[in-house]
Amino acid sequence: MKTGIITADAMTARPVYLSSDESVRRCAQEMERNHVGAIVIKDGDEIKGLLTEQDIVRKAVAKGMNPLEKKVSEIMEKNLVTVSPETDIFDALMKMRDLNIRHLPVVDGKKLMGLLTLKDILKIEPQLFELLVEKFELREEDRKPLQTENEGICQTCGEYSELLKSKGGVLICASCAKE
Repeated sequence: MKTGIITADAMTARPVYLSSDESVRRCAQEMERNHVGAIVIKDGDEIKGLLTEQDIVRKAVAKGMNPLEKKVSEIMEKNLVTVSPETDIFDALMKMRDLNIRHLPVVDGKKLMGLLTLKDILKIEPQLFELLVEKFELREEDRKPLQTENEGICQTCGEYSELLKSKGGVLICASCAKE
């Protein structure tokens, strides 16, 4: 399902960035100051990586490292998944969902154009939220009253339906379920 909205129109055009030799502490301070969950790591014009709040928690703190003593380059994500400025936000969201990531650098060739976040997409197209729900991990899921039927957009045909069912982790309408 295409939305007709491209990443260039939805992205944060001026993301926060730091160099790879900065400390993790400085990066965390910039995240707090700018109220962001990720910082693009650049050396000059070259993108080196991305550092997220989750990286700090999972790659440093949870492993007993002292983030006050670590450089960004030691824990940043270096294998970046990117999108082009012309990518439809639906395709970008599917990539985020499938790879379980929340931030996508938007690049044109090797030039950073901006940073696309889940919040950017969902603020513009909130109905796309349903596409993410299946990836959420809930603690004690078996005791929670989860809704199994929803209204929304069928992930197969792209048509609106008042009754979607989950089949193989995909929300589909009755017509597609019959096929």
